Amino acid sequence: MIHKARKTYAHRIALLLIAVTLLVLCCCDVNEPEHNAHTGNFSAEGPSYGDIMVDGSTGDASNLIPILSSDSASHDIAGMIFNGLVKYDKDMKVVGDLAESWDISEDGLVITFHLRRGVRWHDGNPFTAADVLFTYRLTIDPRTPTAYAGDFLRVKSVTVIDPYTVRVTYGEPFAPALTSWGASILPRHLLEGEDITRTPFSRHPIGTGPYMFKEWKTGQKIVLVSNPDYFEGKPYIDGYVMRIIPDMATMFLELRAKGIDRMGLTPLQYTRQTDNNLFDKNFNKYRYLSFSYAYLGYNLENPLFRDRRVRQAISYAIDKQEIVKGVLLGLGQETTGPFKPGTWPYNPDVKKYSYDPYRAKELLAEAGWEDHDGDGVLDRDGSPFVFEIITNQGNEVREKCAEIIQRRLADIGIRVKIRIIEWAAFINEFINKKRFDATILGWTITLDPDLYDVWHSSKTDPGELNFISFKNREVDDLLERGRGTFDRSERKRCYDRIQEILADEQPYTFLYVPDALPIISNRFHGIKPAPIGIGYNFIKWYVPKSEQRYVIAR
Repeated sequence: MIHKARKTYAHRIALLLIAVTLLVLCCCDVNEPEHNAHTGNFSAEGPSYGDIMVDGSTGDASNLIPILSSDSASHDIAGMIFNGLVKYDKDMKVVGDLAESWDISEDGLVITFHLRRGVRWHDGNPFTAADVLFTYRLTIDPRTPTAYAGDFLRVKSVTVIDPYTVRVTYGEPFAPALTSWGASILPRHLLEGEDITRTPFSRHPIGTGPYMFKEWKTGQKIVLVSNPDYFEGKPYIDGYVMRIIPDMATMFLELRAKGIDRMGLTPLQYTRQTDNNLFDKNFNKYRYLSFSYAYLGYNLENPLFRDRRVRQAISYAIDKQEIVKGVLLGLGQETTGPFKPGTWPYNPDVKKYSYDPYRAKELLAEAGWEDHDGDGVLDRDGSPFVFEIITNQGNEVREKCAEIIQRRLADIGIRVKIRIIEWAAFINEFINKKRFDATILGWTITLDPDLYDVWHSSKTDPGELNFISFKNREVDDLLERGRGTFDRSERKRCYDRIQEILADEQPYTFLYVPDALPIISNRFHGIKPAPIGIGYNFIKWYVPKSEQRYVIAR
């Protein structure tokens, strides 16, 4: 599960395999590019090497060692530099990455990975099974401050059979076992003996991936160059630049001026501001239901939110349809839990919180909150019901959601303050340290329904993903049972019940699943929408020679 720094960014497939996973096995609707009639997206010249993709991001990366970061900006970049053993293909099937193939024992407890030969790290050293063993040991090391150790703590042993064969043994069934090995493999020869929290590697990473690190100017840009020796073939696009532009309006102006080639549009930008000849002739737009959801999360260590009747009341007081129609302009849909509607783990029969301010007031009164002094603000024991919602800078949709929630809660006597914080500080100083009352954030929905790292009570330490401090013994048990069986029907029962509990407890007010709305300069060819989205084949994107604009300095 990865914090969302920017809307509709195209995660590299390795990111979808992070161990904190939610399953989406149905095919989402992926539209062919819009605004393509004038120029088409074909080239008589055929694929050519060269040019640079300039991408826009509202948030900077925090750390380019994947096991140490939980934000999307970091993982977007790291996903281009590193590989896992496995990944998902365009149809969301597990295929080999650094592993060429694998064998799974009949009882599912032993996976033997056969690694690709001839793969080299960006510094020229060979990739071997020793790197896999090192990454496993580093991840489970108590001194490594990672939120992703849980999956690998289920491993009984990792054995190097030979330089290109690794055997992973589990003591009991573990459903996400195979996909958990999509986590990025790190170089033993560079990190062994290093303090992982202090190593310069976090800002100058060396991987095996299709792009190599070149430069990072904090708050400005991160620059990558193509790997000429990549085992799947050299990427056609020579360079990739992620420009950090915290304000979406400014980013849009850069797009209009062709200062960037790609960004995720806001609903307003998608429906109105790009509906003109300039964008028709120069860009392609895409739309598909994203692998993410947005939520209002409550710090359960705050006394204001310890009573579930209060959390339920707030959910009743928020009009989700108002948000979907007014903020998303219909480009998304309501959600009731942590799974994507229409997928097999999604439970459509949980308790719903339709807009009902009268019920909200009743629940608040039951919890002791009433307007005793007549000032329009509820109070209890002489203290007014006032709290702050924080969200990240540069996300216009979340800011508007906060304003709508602020207004609706004012209608029932709750005063809300809104605070917008720069992305890196937001994550590192507020979310990871639990210095907030409530937050509007999003999680990436990935391809296994295991919710352990976000909802298990053991994952509530600072820097871990259960930063709202949700603790429920039944949920803990269900999470362990759900990941401890290969029986899909049994997993379904576990996750259905978890959703029922979350719907009743309301540790989050689940808001919506947005549509992804990427826009890309139409000089880029080879984009082929698929069930998993559009970024899966980035190494095959290209710019015809006659349309190339930039040259990367290596």
